[in-house]
Amino acid sequence: MAVGAIMDHGGKEYPGKLTRQVLVTCFIAAAGGLIFGYDIGISGGVTSMAPFLKKFFPSVYRREELDIGGTNQYCKFDDTLLTLFTSSLYLAALVASLVAAPMTKKMGRKWSMVAGGLLFLAGALLNGAAQNVGMLIIGRVLLGFGVGFANQAAPVYLCEVAPYKYRGALNMLFQLSITIGILAANLINYFTAKMKNGQGWRVSLGCAAIPALIFMVGSLFLPDTPNSLIGRGRHDEGLRQLRKIRGVDDVEEEFSDMVAASEASKGVKSSQWSNLVQRKYRPQLVMVICIPFFQQFTGMNVIMFYAPVLFKTIGFGSSASLASALISGGVNCLATLVSIYVVDKKGRRFLFLEGGIQMLLCQIFVAACIGWKFGMNGDPGQLPTWYAWTVVAAICIYVAGFAWSWGPLGWLVPGEILPLEVRSAGQSVNVSVNMIFTFVIAQSFLRMLCVMKFILFAFFACFVAGMTVFIFFLLPETKGIPIEDVAAVWKSHPYWKRFVNEDDEITVRKNKNDVI
Repeated sequence: MAVGAIMDHGGKEYPGKLTRQVLVTCFIAAAGGLIFGYDIGISGGVTSMAPFLKKFFPSVYRREELDIGGTNQYCKFDDTLLTLFTSSLYLAALVASLVAAPMTKKMGRKWSMVAGGLLFLAGALLNGAAQNVGMLIIGRVLLGFGVGFANQAAPVYLCEVAPYKYRGALNMLFQLSITIGILAANLINYFTAKMKNGQGWRVSLGCAAIPALIFMVGSLFLPDTPNSLIGRGRHDEGLRQLRKIRGVDDVEEEFSDMVAASEASKGVKSSQWSNLVQRKYRPQLVMVICIPFFQQFTGMNVIMFYAPVLFKTIGFGSSASLASALISGGVNCLATLVSIYVVDKKGRRFLFLEGGIQMLLCQIFVAACIGWKFGMNGDPGQLPTWYAWTVVAAICIYVAGFAWSWGPLGWLVPGEILPLEVRSAGQSVNVSVNMIFTFVIAQSFLRMLCVMKFILFAFFACFVAGMTVFIFFLLPETKGIPIEDVAAVWKSHPYWKRFVNEDDEITVRKNKNDVI
């Protein structure tokens, strides 16, 4: 048996079917990924459009379009204010995720998702109408608040509604929506960049209102999850909802376990935040910190944020760079479908490990290709077409590896391993860490590219190697286990059992002393 694998969890098998209502509700909840994905895809394309740069970032425009001063190819887009335009959203999302945690617990997952859609809609409209950098940044902050609420509530909603046998696939609809949002943004950028009036960037930014409306209006019609209803004392309503989404009447065992988990969480006197740092929740706390950290340091968001800028840097023209970004976005979307099909068959660990090795090899190859042609001075000379497309192919293979591993699993695994008593707080930590390091990467990438040149890709490759080792030794398998029983996997793990079994050992010793 591989280190970290768990062969027998003692999990229960609850009756239930994959009903039409479950599918519909999961598709609507997963639409929260659309707003996140659309923003990831749209910002890089917009910042490569000359009219946008000329209006808001004239110094970058002069370096890029007019080639003033023969700027090093790696450094043409290095501008603090330009990267702040991209990264401000993720700082706002960090703040919003902390606010969303108590709201999600007290009011339910549904209203957090509605709030996320409304805030994102406001930001989209403001950005589309922006007249100065201040309006752009404020719009980005509102977008960030929307992303923070949506990312905090939607993955939890999906984990709680999905039947345990299909939880992996249904939760990955969130990541599929992210990839569809990215692909749609790249497609829109490709056409708006060709608009003759120079206002294509307004259309690109304003179209963010479409996924926001889809998510907000859809969430208004969603029922809340049985777990959330039971947690707020509405047991009868929770039982009716559980029967409806499972498609069978015989749900008493699952319902009883949900009630027991809810009562146990209410019996904890301390807050979710202070409870989360207790020793017995050490495995979950480590995972909700390390998984989103490593997810960002795969380097994937660098590709998605700045794909057009990156392809432009490695020798593509403006339209060609947007087309290349469109290709990588399509690969991202298709590869996520592979993950949805495989995750509940092969398991989480298999995808994590295979994807990590695939990304590592591709990053080393891309670093070697760019280093060979560009060197350290950033002057590629005449770039052969075959060479440029070889780099694009390697990046697409890398994107595919991420899209069926660390992309969707970065949202699935933290959401499914958290016990009810710490679920909202733990998911907030997951989103917060994700947004902190998304902000760090977005804010620093262009500067790092300027300073580190092609070595930047080797830098991210080191993290990919580290995170693959981390998964191999420390993450147990959780496929096919009901969400209320997932906590049992840590009790038989070679490393984590010393933390989670401590309370049981104390209880046994106490009982023995009582007998004596």
